[in-house]
Amino acid sequence: MNLSLRGISVRRGGFELRADIRFGDGITGIFGPSGSGKTTLLEIVAGLKKPSTGAVALGDTLLSHVSAGIHVAPRRRRIGYVPQEGSLFPHLSVERNVRYGEPKSDRSPTFSFARVCGLLEIEALLPRSVGHLSGGERQRVALARALVSLPHLLLLDEPLSSLDRARKRAVLPFLGRIRDDLRIPMLYVSHDPAEIAALCDEVSTIAGGSIRPPEPVSHFVGRETSCHAIGQNPDPR
Repeated sequence: MNLSLRGISVRRGGFELRADIRFGDGITGIFGPSGSGKTTLLEIVAGLKKPSTGAVALGDTLLSHVSAGIHVAPRRRRIGYVPQEGSLFPHLSVERNVRYGEPKSDRSPTFSFARVCGLLEIEALLPRSVGHLSGGERQRVALARALVSLPHLLLLDEPLSSLDRARKRAVLPFLGRIRDDLRIPMLYVSHDPAEIAALCDEVSTIAGGSIRPPEPVSHFVGRETSCHAIGQNPDPR
């Protein structure tokens, strides 16, 4: 299901994000330094931030069109969004956090509570308080909550950035399972080339609020490797 952003712009203080781009199926990495506009891009797609100009469409569904006055509410977009820290509800158990994302109707066996919990191996965590979870466990619970909402698209905003290397290695296979078993299109934000290389099919680089069209991940990895080998900054600008 293609995601398109046409003529998008949004200004925040002295910073402006501009996007005119289409993303295909599979996992597209969004790679760039801190402050380049990665999170702002996801917030526009999720409906959490309104653009100043332009339109956003997911498949044939128009989600936002500034000049036409269209802005579909985030909860109606069928988009799962996992921010950096997971944003779990501290007063709820793991099970109640996950079930919070379940629709009241229109449930699907593909994204059933039982299947998602099994896929992410969180069954034993369900009775626990989220305050007693490790960082990796919290991210798996946040992923489960997003998945049971029956998303047509998954947005992951640096989901491993707060984890140490060992916990990153523990969580990465679960992201691979989502990719291989559920086949949900994803935008995966990261500033870590190794994460991008391990998970993504394509990569869009972003710098200074300007995003480039997706390229095969093999091209991205080759450029990163070459630039680091000769001590150059692979910044696309």
